[in-house]
Amino acid sequence: MTRRTAAERHRDTEPGSSEWPPRGAALVEALTAFHHPVRRQLYEVLLAHGPCSVGRLAELTGLAPGSVSHHLKPLHRHGFIEAAPDEARDTRESWWRASRRRLAWSGDDFEAGSAAREVGEIAERANFEHQTRAVVAWRRHRHALPAPWNETGFSSDMFVRATPEQLDDLEERLDQVLQEWRASCTADEAAHPTPDRLPVRVVVRGFPSDPTWSER
Repeated sequence: MTRRTAAERHRDTEPGSSEWPPRGAALVEALTAFHHPVRRQLYEVLLAHGPCSVGRLAELTGLAPGSVSHHLKPLHRHGFIEAAPDEARDTRESWWRASRRRLAWSGDDFEAGSAAREVGEIAERANFEHQTRAVVAWRRHRHALPAPWNETGFSSDMFVRATPEQLDDLEERLDQVLQEWRASCTADEAAHPTPDRLPVRVVVRGFPSDPTWSER
């Protein structure tokens, strides 16, 4: 019996729609697929390292190849990754690349008491925990990085009295700055691929935070 190629094996998980961002039930399904520690890790490995085979992903993450394949399926089904058969040296190899996707949601977007609301809130917690783990990992490994990477990284915080509208305005300004910065980095890498680069994570948070709330 002829063995199916990688492209043929992935047809059962091809996205049913190319529409992005997802809405309604599709958003709930995308949040469920993405906010799993292993799947989030695999997605970010593909972003940081470029297209990888299942075997290479297993090497980079320490996961078994079967586990990698299992978790790639929901990422593919919901459009976070796509098959990359052009990278394979053998038609039997499964190669993948990340598709840059932005998800914006709030648990409050869903009806109170609904399963969708619960999924949205679980995803918010998972996102926060993921960012926290990333900070801990950076602090653990940063001194082993070569100079000047071992001295890079920043954190900034402040307290200021503001209105809800002003906080929304800050979110929009920061998002615009980050999008412009990412575009300039991407363009510079395409024009000058040789300079030393490492994946850089940027987490920006702004939220009402009265220091006395925890004591009330």
